[in-house]
Amino acid sequence: MKTLESAYKRIVVKVGTNVLSNDQGLLDDQIMTSLVQQLAQLKKSGKEVILVSSGAVGAARAIFETNHVLSRVKSRQLLASIGQPMLLNRYLELFHKEGLHAAQILATKEDFRDRHHYLNMRNCFEALMTEPVVPVVNENDVIAIDELMFTDNDELAALVASMINADVLFILTNVDGVYNGDPGLEDTSILSRILPKQKKLRIPFLAGKSSFGRGGMHTKFRVSRKLASTGIDVHIVNGKKSGIIEDILAGKPVGTHFVADKKVSTVKKWIAYQDGDHPRVVINEGACEALLNYKIATSLLPVGITGIHGSFKKGDVVRILNQDGTQIGMGMAQYGSDTAQNYLGKSGKRALIHYDYLYISPDSE
Repeated sequence: MKTLESAYKRIVVKVGTNVLSNDQGLLDDQIMTSLVQQLAQLKKSGKEVILVSSGAVGAARAIFETNHVLSRVKSRQLLASIGQPMLLNRYLELFHKEGLHAAQILATKEDFRDRHHYLNMRNCFEALMTEPVVPVVNENDVIAIDELMFTDNDELAALVASMINADVLFILTNVDGVYNGDPGLEDTSILSRILPKQKKLRIPFLAGKSSFGRGGMHTKFRVSRKLASTGIDVHIVNGKKSGIIEDILAGKPVGTHFVADKKVSTVKKWIAYQDGDHPRVVINEGACEALLNYKIATSLLPVGITGIHGSFKKGDVVRILNQDGTQIGMGMAQYGSDTAQNYLGKSGKRALIHYDYLYISPDSE
C-alpha cells in the first residue's frame, strides 16, 4: 500500500465547527482528544504541524445568549471573545497531556494582504514549528469587520498553507468528501481524486452552509483547487471518523484528494491570494490564449493589452481580465500604469507582468 507519510513533512490541518461540535453545539471532547493525539503523533515523528481550528463562536453560542439585538458582526465579535479562550484552554490541556505546547495565532485578511505583515507572520510560524509547539490558528473575529473577514476558516487554512509553503492541507469536515452530485441520491459517489488541470469540474453543490459554521463544500472545493494549483496537496475527509489523519498518511482511499500541480514560488503564492479592489488590465483574445497555455511559460506583453483601469506603480498587484471582463489571473506589475498606458498595444516593449510574477486561476484554464 502506498504511503504518504514520508512525502508530507509540513502539514496544515483545518478542523471545522461541525467536526468539533456535538448535536447540541457543545465542544465534543472525544473528537478534540482524538484530533490532538493524532497531531501530537505527527509532531513527535518529526513533522511540522499547524492546526487551523474553528469552534470559538460555536463554543460560546452553546453556553451564552445575549439579551440585546446585535448586528451579525457584533454578535460574532461578542461570541468569539467569549469562546476563543474556552477553545484554546482545552487545546492547551490536551496538548500538555501529550508533552506539547499550543500557541495561539489570530489573524485577519489584512495580515495576508500587506507584504510586511505577511512576512512577519510567516517568520513567527517558522519559529514556532521548530519547537515542541503546535500553533492553533483562528480568525480574529473580535476585531474583524466585513471587509477583513475570511469567507470561512477554509480560506484561512489555505492562506496559512500557502504562506508556509506546506506540503499538504487536510480539511476535516463532517462529510466523507466531495460528491459528484446530491449525496442523498443512490447513484452519487465521492470524487476520490481531482487532478491538476482537470476540466469540466462543475459539481452541482447543494445550496446552504454548515449547521454551526459559516462554510460549505463550495468554498472547500474552490480553495482546494486553488491551493493545489500552486503545488500543495489537499485532502477533504470526514474528521468525525477515528484515526482519519493516520488513514490519509497510510494511503487508504478516504475522502477527496486534490492532487498538487507543480510547485510555484512563494511570491506567486502570495500574489495568488491577493484580493480586494486592485487595478485592472484587460487583454485581447490572443494574449488570453497565450497566458492560458500552461505548457508554455508566457509573460504579459503590452501588445496584448487593450485597456488599463486604475493607477498602479511598480510592484503593485493587478488583476488580469479577458474581453468579457472575467478575471483569469493576477500579477505583479514591472512598471507603473503611466508607462503601461504609453506602451498599450505596442510590440517590442518589455513585459508588464513577467511570468515569474504571474498567477493564472485554475478555473480559467
